[in-house]
Amino acid sequence: MTRYRERRSYCVYILGSLSGTLYIGVTGRIDTRILQHKAHAFPGFTSKYDVCRLLYWESYDDVHKALGREKQLKGWRREKKVALIESVNPHWIDLAKGIGGVGRDASTALSMTKERK
Repeated sequence: MTRYRERRSYCVYILGSLSGTLYIGVTGRIDTRILQHKAHAFPGFTSKYDVCRLLYWESYDDVHKALGREKQLKGWRREKKVALIESVNPHWIDLAKGIGGVGRDASTALSMTKERK
């Protein structure tokens, strides 16, 4: 019997706060991860600075490519990151509602996050 591995997708994403703070991350479950950010499910940078608006994302089928891209973007100056965001999202609209399941309220997101721990 031949076993086939489930095809995975990895996303590199940029979040922003209303004050303009940026955060870059990578995940294999973009919908769940964005819900966690929006719910401030974990203490850290994004919770502290209220960075929870999805401004940009890219999808990769190889985790190493995604991690490499994340590292590349983190090395860029702010101006270059802003130009990348504005190339596809000039009005800095929260794109999270366009990703499967994201757009629920924060209390729902928090309960989902706690169930998976």
